[in-house]
Amino acid sequence: MTTQPLHKVLEATGYLDARGPVPGVSLEQDARRARTSSNFEPDATWCGRSSLKVYFKCQSSPPSEDDVAEWRQEIWNEGTVPLLWVISPDKIDIYNGFARPRGPGDAKSHRIRTFKHTKHDLKELDRAAGRLAMETDRFWQHSMARTVNRRTSVDRLLLRDIASMEKDLLNAGMARLDAQGLIGRSIFTQYLIDRKIVGKDFLEDIAGRPTLSQVLRDRAAAKCLFDWLRQVFNGDMFTGSRAEASHLNRVADFLEAVDPISGQRTLFPYQFEIIPVELISSIYEQFARSEEASHRDVHYTRLSLVSMVLDEVIQECSGDETVLDLTCGSGVFLVEALRRLVRQRCASGQQPTRKIIREVLYGQVFGADISEEAIQVAAFSLYLTALELDPQPEPPDDLTFKPLIGRTLFTGDIWKDLSDLDMRTGGRKFDVIVGNPPWSYSSTPALQARRAQTGIRGSRGTSLDFVHLAMEYASSRTRFGLVLGASHFFGRTPNTRRALHRLMTDLFPVTLVNLSNLSSWLFPNANMPGVVLLARHCSDKTPVITTVQVPWSRGGKRGHAFDMGPGDVTTLPLWDWERDPRFLRGACLGTHRDLTLMDDLWKRHRELRDQLGEMGTKCRTGLTMGNRSRDPGAMHGLPWLNSAVAMAPLCLPAELVPFRADGAERPRDRKTYRAPVMIVREFLLKQHAPRPLVAVAERDVVYSNAYFGVAFSREDSDLAHLLAGILSSSLATWFFLMTGSSLGLWKQRIISDDVEQMPVPALRNAATSETGKRIADLARSLRGRVATDQDWTMLDEAVFELYQLRPSERIVVRDGLFRATWQWRPGRSKSVAPASTDHVMQYAEAFVSAVDSWLRARNLRRMRAEVFDVAATDPIRVVRFVLEDRPGPSVARVVAPNGDLGKLLCKIDGHLGCPLADELVNRQEVRMYDTHEVVIVKPAARRHWMGVCGLRDADDVVSHSLRVPEAHDE
Repeated sequence: MTTQPLHKVLEATGYLDARGPVPGVSLEQDARRARTSSNFEPDATWCGRSSLKVYFKCQSSPPSEDDVAEWRQEIWNEGTVPLLWVISPDKIDIYNGFARPRGPGDAKSHRIRTFKHTKHDLKELDRAAGRLAMETDRFWQHSMARTVNRRTSVDRLLLRDIASMEKDLLNAGMARLDAQGLIGRSIFTQYLIDRKIVGKDFLEDIAGRPTLSQVLRDRAAAKCLFDWLRQVFNGDMFTGSRAEASHLNRVADFLEAVDPISGQRTLFPYQFEIIPVELISSIYEQFARSEEASHRDVHYTRLSLVSMVLDEVIQECSGDETVLDLTCGSGVFLVEALRRLVRQRCASGQQPTRKIIREVLYGQVFGADISEEAIQVAAFSLYLTALELDPQPEPPDDLTFKPLIGRTLFTGDIWKDLSDLDMRTGGRKFDVIVGNPPWSYSSTPALQARRAQTGIRGSRGTSLDFVHLAMEYASSRTRFGLVLGASHFFGRTPNTRRALHRLMTDLFPVTLVNLSNLSSWLFPNANMPGVVLLARHCSDKTPVITTVQVPWSRGGKRGHAFDMGPGDVTTLPLWDWERDPRFLRGACLGTHRDLTLMDDLWKRHRELRDQLGEMGTKCRTGLTMGNRSRDPGAMHGLPWLNSAVAMAPLCLPAELVPFRADGAERPRDRKTYRAPVMIVREFLLKQHAPRPLVAVAERDVVYSNAYFGVAFSREDSDLAHLLAGILSSSLATWFFLMTGSSLGLWKQRIISDDVEQMPVPALRNAATSETGKRIADLARSLRGRVATDQDWTMLDEAVFELYQLRPSERIVVRDGLFRATWQWRPGRSKSVAPASTDHVMQYAEAFVSAVDSWLRARNLRRMRAEVFDVAATDPIRVVRFVLEDRPGPSVARVVAPNGDLGKLLCKIDGHLGCPLADELVNRQEVRMYDTHEVVIVKPAARRHWMGVCGLRDADDVVSHSLRVPEAHDE
């Protein structure tokens, strides 16, 4: 029975309410049932949207340090539990679940903080690690989370130890495939022992030793054990190998936690019956990094990403579907697909039978890979998963598996050699195709031959080629969930656009999930950002492309969690994308308001490229030193602007060294450097982020290919300064963020094509206007001094005036400048910092301004916004919008909530009749409606409370939800 202290703590921290456990929380038997081990029995669990967990253990008296250490060791092995709460009558101890166990009695060193059962402490605990804090990324910003990270989690340390073991085996003369096979066999066997499928007595009967490490130290015993395992479990995993005694001893050292250098023993922390099978399969990530495999484009797919993909493509499946991964690697997608298909076939809640598990294993999950090692690990992983799912995995002699390799798992080059797959499957079409194929470009003859057939030329990688290949194994109803290189979807070459158009229309409906903000931890070794292509995953045939921008969060890298909500979703009408593919990039990075402004600017103004062409000039890249094969003599003596020069906004250094090089690969034409020349630095710099670095040289200057520039005629000096001012404005930053080649997706970089496609008011007319002259004068005035915030504001306002931007459009652009700062760590940190009351007021004012423009037509109603002044440390912010039956402009004001956040939420729940906290957790942001009001609740992170978010939310409320009653005065 749940104890009173547990109830009190869970209620105070939002994990329980008046109705019982909230979504994501399990109590007592439900909490224990999901555990693979019976040693640690939690009294409650919470599981978040990204599979992170918190365990709650309630004791009638404080447990011993040894008990907590034992619990922590089990929890650490799961790899998804950042926190353990131990609740006793007088206190709540919070322990770090990601910290490596060191031995009995080590619990104290991993205790993060202790709270008492007082009102004050429980409130502080709620703010630090309560349900809303865990669900809204607030926990990861709290000081309590500083030591909770994956640097010491089971996945990092297991893979590190296995890599060290593999290296030692190779140095001891073992062949790589044999070394990897020995490691895999040993871990598989230890799993059988840890699960008690193979007991000590059974092990002694077979090999004469009670533990695996002892068996391995006796070569004859090891041979007996592995011969028996090969006979029982088939030849996929237990093929023979030429293992010498020294090799077997090294693996035994690993199992006994013997340090290979010092020879000292420590606690062996790994419990393979608890470690997720997907993590064990990630051994392949280490194997793939070996020198022999370094030429392959291989990277491990994080488990949270696998779950995200399969949540979409298998969510409505019956369980009878077939799944194919053409580049399955270690089988991480197949393992999770096997688990979900079995679960679907047992949807009524009954335990899966061995018959069902084996039917799915042998007939529904298929994979291929170019690497024999990868396929071996995939088979190993699938066998482990089948054993994990088996309700009674014993006795060992009854667990014989059929071979998977050559039946459902195949080795071969997908571009030329999948004949085994085709033969075995008989040309069948698969119901679900998933995977994370290689992204980088390959120039093999087989791929070139395919490109000649499909028309995919000029693409920077193979993602589009792979999708076309996968479609050969698909029917018209097949669902796709593929992790691909993002650059392929924003390519500008005609061939790439044609190939993408054909692919998108064939696979409609399509959702693109932009993962570029997460590259540092999700794809640390990739050479471009990633996207997830979800196709035919839903029945909605509305002619739109759905895009999802997954934002950066503090919990991402540290907890492998995704933090996204409805505000991160944008839909792009299919016909808009067809008339201009650049809208797809804007949709992935912006909102409907951004797309509308992009469209309006292109309609109002001509691109800079056309205007420069009429003047007889264009953007030109600077001198490339390269192999120095050509004579740059015409540039000798000119001031030399290279990448090492400290350039400031709108200002070139007064002194530049003369150019003296004897050779250059591409010196360019001498007229490229003729003054007046407007010069743009290609890469944006952190200290000047996020405005482009632009300046006008009034004398001839030779610049390197770290820059590009436009040379104007002498009489057009004003045009050069005007354009420099425009390109230094927040409008330019916003435009490059929405449409550029890489800014916002990958690198802090703009290229000449980004600048030339910018829509600009007619330059010659603008240069003679009062506003244009003011912009040029401002640009000139900043040549010799550091610009202040006031200078930038004056420049931005002048550019807005030149472009005749409306107030709502100026909000979009200003917030675009802020969003561009997210390409650097300081900007990202500000994006998730708690929004102040002023920030929320700016959001509310933007919201009411958008609604006001709609109400103003009849001037019979107005809107009142109430910004609740909650504590800065609270994980959410709340705004209430009320429609009043009185004319006049809408207003916004700050109001006191008359109590703490909990009371405020309860009051809103009672008033609007909706479980607000549950809705917030499930959707990350909530709009709750009554006849004349709407309450908006979102996480506290500032990125949710920008002015552009207010405009977007107002548009949604007006168009979908809010219905203004007709006036009653007629």
